[in-house]
Amino acid sequence: MIHERHVKLFKNGRSQAVRIPREFELPGDEAVMRKEGERIIIEPAPAKSLLALLARLKPIEEDFGEIEDRAPAPVDF
Repeated sequence: MIHERHVKLFKNGRSQAVRIPREFELPGDEAVMRKEGERIIIEPAPAKSLLALLARLKPIEEDFGEIEDRAPAPVDF
């Protein structure tokens, strides 16, 4: 499903800026911007580390129940 919304451009110092509507809000506080032809693409910046990625995840609130801790099967070498 493609979402589209017209937005106003404005000046912020010597830069052109646009406010990102709530429904297009990006996670984190950094983004990557690139130009493809006449299009400007803005994407969330990739996590800098596994710990940074894990810190952004929401906690799992689902109860998984008991897990049986069985001994591993014997292996012949």
